Amino acid sequence: MSVLSNGYASERKSLSELAPLESILFDIDGTLCDSDPIHCHAFRELLLEIGYNNGVPITEDFFVEKISGKHNDDIGRTLFPDWDAEKAAKFLDDKEALFRRLVPQQLKAVTGLHKLCKWTKDRGLKRAAVTNAPRPNAELMISTLGLNDFFHVLVVGSECERPKPFPDPYLKALKDLDASPEHTVVFEDSVAGIKAGVAAGLAVVGVATRNPEQSLMDAGASLLIKDYEDPKLWSALEDL
Repeated sequence: MSVLSNGYASERKSLSELAPLESILFDIDGTLCDSDPIHCHAFRELLLEIGYNNGVPITEDFFVEKISGKHNDDIGRTLFPDWDAEKAAKFLDDKEALFRRLVPQQLKAVTGLHKLCKWTKDRGLKRAAVTNAPRPNAELMISTLGLNDFFHVLVVGSECERPKPFPDPYLKALKDLDASPEHTVVFEDSVAGIKAGVAAGLAVVGVATRNPEQSLMDAGASLLIKDYEDPKLWSALEDL
């Protein structure tokens, strides 16, 4: 057992322990869809407009390290330590508005997502989306992916007492679904999200869409997959 930076104990759970599987929880950004390039583009454009980093565009590595998977409040404090909260929030609201304008033309599902969604529905599993994204972003992405009728519950981090990497959003999803953590699996693509799932006592599958694989394993992922066509995933699901 190890201790996470948020103070919660972590213990990597095996997927084989979850039988019979009762529910599946999905992050949205980077997990249902490869949205990071859209977020990165939006941040890069708006940061250039304000002369951030002396006008040098942010890199993908910077985006992964400082922004990806984090809640906007934390991003604001990281990017603009000298700004007041209201000014940072205004910048981030503008960035989210730009993101939403780009989504309808650019958002794509992670390979194999709809195959997994069909498998989940066919077995009557409970299902929730659990995200640090603002609610308008989350609802737009779910709609664009054609999943409006798929999720029973949508949990937004900013509407919980604490967002990811704290376990609160996942604990709320379990409560709203009336689901047992012993029979629930989470799909996540970020370190913050995996830490949140593990801290909630859940087994987490790390989806390596953009973030470094080793960092996802170090955060406590039980299994690492490239996408939803990965044979490792289907072998694990068959065992359940």
